[in-house]
Amino acid sequence: MLAKPSGIPRQSGCYLFRNERGTIIYVGKARVLSQRLSSYFQRPEGLSQKTQFLMDEAASVEWIVTPNELDALILENELIKDNQPRYNLRLKDDKSFPFVALDSRTPFAAPYITRGPHSKGVRYFGPFADVRALRVTMDELLQAFPLRSCSKHKFNYQQRIGRPCLLYDIGKCSGPCVAAIDPEGYRELAQSWARFFEGDVRELRALLETQMREAASNQHYEAAAKARDSLAALERAASAQSVVLDDHSNLDVLALASEGSRVALVRFRVRFGRIIGRTVHLVDRSMDEDDAEILESALTDIYLDADAVPPVVVVERAALSTTLVREYLSDVRGRPVEVVAAQRGRRRRVVELALEDARAVISRDSLRRQADHNVRARALQELGAALALEQPPYRVECFDMSHLQGTNYVGSMVVFEDALPIKGDYRHFNVREVLGNDDVGAMEEVVRRRLSHWEEHQGSTKFRRPDLIIVDGGLPQLHAAEKAAASLSLSGLVEFAALAKREELLYRPGRSTPIVLDRGSESLYLVQRLRDEAHRFAITFHRSKRGKSMVASSLEGVSGLGPQRRERLLAIYGSLSALRQATLEELEALAWLPSEVARSLYDHLQAPAAPRPTKGSRDE
Repeated sequence: MLAKPSGIPRQSGCYLFRNERGTIIYVGKARVLSQRLSSYFQRPEGLSQKTQFLMDEAASVEWIVTPNELDALILENELIKDNQPRYNLRLKDDKSFPFVALDSRTPFAAPYITRGPHSKGVRYFGPFADVRALRVTMDELLQAFPLRSCSKHKFNYQQRIGRPCLLYDIGKCSGPCVAAIDPEGYRELAQSWARFFEGDVRELRALLETQMREAASNQHYEAAAKARDSLAALERAASAQSVVLDDHSNLDVLALASEGSRVALVRFRVRFGRIIGRTVHLVDRSMDEDDAEILESALTDIYLDADAVPPVVVVERAALSTTLVREYLSDVRGRPVEVVAAQRGRRRRVVELALEDARAVISRDSLRRQADHNVRARALQELGAALALEQPPYRVECFDMSHLQGTNYVGSMVVFEDALPIKGDYRHFNVREVLGNDDVGAMEEVVRRRLSHWEEHQGSTKFRRPDLIIVDGGLPQLHAAEKAAASLSLSGLVEFAALAKREELLYRPGRSTPIVLDRGSESLYLVQRLRDEAHRFAITFHRSKRGKSMVASSLEGVSGLGPQRRERLLAIYGSLSALRQATLEELEALAWLPSEVARSLYDHLQAPAAPRPTKGSRDE
């Protein structure tokens, strides 16, 4: 293991771990380098599993001192981009949405829609989710503020022949090619475009209304009509923008959603109360980063210059409003930036909107991976290679247990074939043999019962042999699954692996060292989906079983109401609270429930509960 170097400075900076080949495998930042690096050089059991793997691979560490933590943050981002270290976050911009670009480097800038990389000196507005709506907006805006929309070749041609094109004749171009407008006037039109896409519709509306009134008072009715039409076009264009705040706020909203190691970071740009842009970053966690660390790492990609930083940034929760976030944003903007967590009101509703969007991004990314056969094949090949299987596992089954303090023990089995869920093959297991809190014993029973079904029904399509069984837990659960197979003389016929929940490490029989799947890999994503689906299926069944047992215990003592009738009541009403709302007439209307039993049940449900002693009271 790498020995702790001496002479680590007590200054801010970045540190770089390298492996034996000299490749950078991790880059980090620190307010105090000596304190942060010392945390890596401690007893292995005091480190997380992922940090242990980092330290096992690291052969050397070096550091770069910076004036402050803000400079360390910026340097860290550059080093990660240049070196793509294995153990660092992987940050990916969502480039699929269009922007409106305005090239201010030319005398007569032409707005255009682009999805390509951004160039220096070009102003960008967006991104926008609906390109069709964006084109309609731009077309309406040309009538209000007629910038040229032609290509450079077309502009030069019209300028050479001294005659404007049709767009000038219909009022959707100001005619700079024939000097119908001077450069100063054209710049004012371009500024109007910029103000519109920055969300400031009020100033533009007031400008056009003033022009309309002045033209009408001077009896320039044609000019007044033109201003009126421009005002109507502006209103139509503005109606496409979502009004989320009516206090004309200028702020950004940041929200994160995650699924396994995949994180979506969404930024809404709200200007003058309207959402005028939205940016998405997809992140793969690499070590044990929390959401605050992910946000800090993404800041240098989200906010590049002072114009991008608003005076207020609203985050989902207070834990994201770290000192480093506030300092970095204030440093980029050149003025203080308020970073707040919205708890209620309109701002909270915008946060919820951003959260919903982030969850939708995660969901779309998940569906994209599932729908892509090549991606699924790569996931199975990676998993098979990592676990040293003879071939990629086509049918994978995953088991999970659920209980409440040792009661209502249940197990779940979910099945994936070709990396897709086969819900018709899912199974629930009521644990019968294990009493008390014994996850290992329960896992052995459930796996044994599943394998016995396969042994008994080898010709059945529902109980065919799995290529791989993954059990939720660590080495104890893995040994329990092996023991279950051995008890049926099936050792060697089924491949097993265990997944440690917190660290997402895989354990294999005959190997004490866990297997780490690459962060962001399709195989890790598949394993996470299996685990989450098994957990969801187990929890759902457990809640249902617990609810039934609560109903059964609450209805004990009702004469004539046996287990079958209680089951039918639960199937009809769903819960005990709903059953209490039923009237006597409704209960007596049940054809399978005798009238005397219905009356006894109604009296039992409506009987007042024993009053609880209030605070400060005592029995006399």
